Amino acid sequence: MAWVVLLVSGVLEAVWATALGASDGFKRRKPTIIFAVTMALSMAGLAYAMLSLPVGTAYAVWVGIGAVLTVLIAVLTGSEVLTWPRAALLVGLVGCVAGLKVIS
Repeated sequence: MAWVVLLVSGVLEAVWATALGASDGFKRRKPTIIFAVTMALSMAGLAYAMLSLPVGTAYAVWVGIGAVLTVLIAVLTGSEVLTWPRAALLVGLVGCVAGLKVIS
């Protein structure tokens, strides 16, 4: 159950990071509200997962999921370009996160 909560929390991290960027320094109301709500839920989920998972592993997986999804959202919305080196590094990051899960 902790891994599922951690996965959802990582997805929510990507949502709040994207909303933070869209909030224009907290000047735009809707992205700011989305940021605040999803950040609180993401942190709560991470805290819950850390009750039964190693702290370092849980945090690395949470950050990895959030980072990769945030980049993918930016690429899909056209605000960033996915180059081959960036794609290779993201694949490496996913591999490292998966490896941490396997050995935990």
